[in-house]
Amino acid sequence: MDFQLRPWRDTDADSLMRYANNSAIARNLRDVFPHPYTLDDARQYLRLCREADNSRELCYAVETAGEAVGSVGVFLKTDVNRKCAELGYWLGEPFWGKGVGTEAVRRICSEAFRKFDIERIYAEPFARNTGSRRVLEKAGFTLEGVMRNSVYKNGVVEDACLYALLKDEIQYIG
Repeated sequence: MDFQLRPWRDTDADSLMRYANNSAIARNLRDVFPHPYTLDDARQYLRLCREADNSRELCYAVETAGEAVGSVGVFLKTDVNRKCAELGYWLGEPFWGKGVGTEAVRRICSEAFRKFDIERIYAEPFARNTGSRRVLEKAGFTLEGVMRNSVYKNGVVEDACLYALLKDEIQYIG
């Protein structure tokens, strides 16, 4: 499926709300991602992306057929973790299983390793989120471990996984 990564635009608010307002997405993300996802939530997110420090993060819309259908970002850490960055992403449900998530992760990680002085990009999907775990594995990430009882989501204590991709493991794109 053809898609591109690009900066978020104010005009993305409607499509952002439409694809993000899905309990199947919200149940697999941190509580900061609201459900229901309103137009105000979309506008607030777009404002945060515009105001972000581009020297410390990448935050892109996943666009296909002229509309934003997901989000992918890499966020640098600080202190003793300053050579690390965290990856976060979600994709509208109609686009699951089409290779878009995997390729979006590959592209942003390639860009992040070129742009930033980092050695490692990691992600922490919930252990039960097999789709997201498969995206990471297909993008070259290694499962480093399971963090038992490490997250509390919707009234349930659950496991999360720690995946990482090192700079010397990536096959650069572009």
